[in-house]
Amino acid sequence: MNQFKIAFAPIYAHPLPAGHRFPMLKYELIPEQLLYEEIISHKDIFNPKILSDEIVLLTHDQEYFTAMKSLSLPPAMIRRIGFPLSKELVERELTIASGTVEGLKFAFESGVVFNIAGGTHHAFTNKGEGFCLLNDQAIAANYLLKNKLAKKILIIDLDVHQGNGTAEIFKDQEEVFTFSMHGKANYPYQKEESDLDIALETGTNDETYLSILKQNLTYLFDSEKPDFVFYLSGVDVLDSDKLGKLSLSLNGCFQRDLLVFEWCQKYKIPVSVSMGGGYSESIKIIVNAHCNTFKAAKEIYY
Repeated sequence: MNQFKIAFAPIYAHPLPAGHRFPMLKYELIPEQLLYEEIISHKDIFNPKILSDEIVLLTHDQEYFTAMKSLSLPPAMIRRIGFPLSKELVERELTIASGTVEGLKFAFESGVVFNIAGGTHHAFTNKGEGFCLLNDQAIAANYLLKNKLAKKILIIDLDVHQGNGTAEIFKDQEEVFTFSMHGKANYPYQKEESDLDIALETGTNDETYLSILKQNLTYLFDSEKPDFVFYLSGVDVLDSDKLGKLSLSLNGCFQRDLLVFEWCQKYKIPVSVSMGGGYSESIKIIVNAHCNTFKAAKEIYY
């Protein structure tokens, strides 16, 4: 019987500004909730190692990466990242990215793998922003291509914010198709150009969202014929989200996840899932929404 495999990176221990502590709680609570509900067991969780420089540099610029590791990024860039730069933060980012890379083998074995964190899609080739320093899915995609483990990769980014860093990284790379379905009136306000961008109006509800998504997934899987999928499953699309501006219900978000997994399973395409954002007032809503992504996968795969 297939088993979940889930990467769990260390919690960021460096002191954070008060406004950033609450969103970080979910990284502890999601695995606890999944274990409590017996969606996973302890043997399903793996702790990734710190990613090697060689693999990072398949995607990120040497000058930027060196400055990040030596904690010498320009103050203006640190402000755009949003976290105080520290050794602990850099190590956590390297571990998160490693979780997505190390998880690839499990996706090939069982069809799906998860990273409790990840989805750092605002990290560009040569800069970070929006709480993202390294782009975990881009790094893993380039690792697949470098090692000839995939020929055509589809990145499905359903976080409410456009995957601007991912779009920039793969703008001239035909082997990777970037699809971002996001809020039109939302960060980043200066957007990059993905291979396919769907900018949704404020207040988009379940029915409209799911209809648009189904139509575009049908087109993408039929036309692009990917042999590997990365899915960014942000739950900041919820109507309860403080930053999202869309109006999906918890069930609508669950149905979204089911659609993605159904298409991947239909075509027998391995999928790697990173959690992305979620900023509802209630931590319970955030955790439940993220856990629903695991439940959707369990319904389709197991």
